[in-house]
Amino acid sequence: MPTERHWWYLTVLQDKNALEQARVFNEAANITGIILTKLDGSAKGGIAVAIQAELSIPVKYIGVGEKIDDLHKFDSQEFVDALFSNE
Repeated sequence: MPTERHWWYLTVLQDKNALEQARVFNEAANITGIILTKLDGSAKGGIAVAIQAELSIPVKYIGVGEKIDDLHKFDSQEFVDALFSNE
């Protein structure tokens, strides 16, 4: 029997309210993963770290563009390297 999944779509542009939104959505739907998009811009997506730390909700996929091929399975090491890079 398949496991039920509740994934929440989050853009990195939602940083200021995202943690509170995640809390509310998690209470209502028991979120099991996040799809984090718009990482192709200047925002780095640090909110994903806060959500993981406070709510233990993992990022499953990241979007780095507008096409379906721009959706990638999340790699935590690549994310951390990009988060702390100077580029």
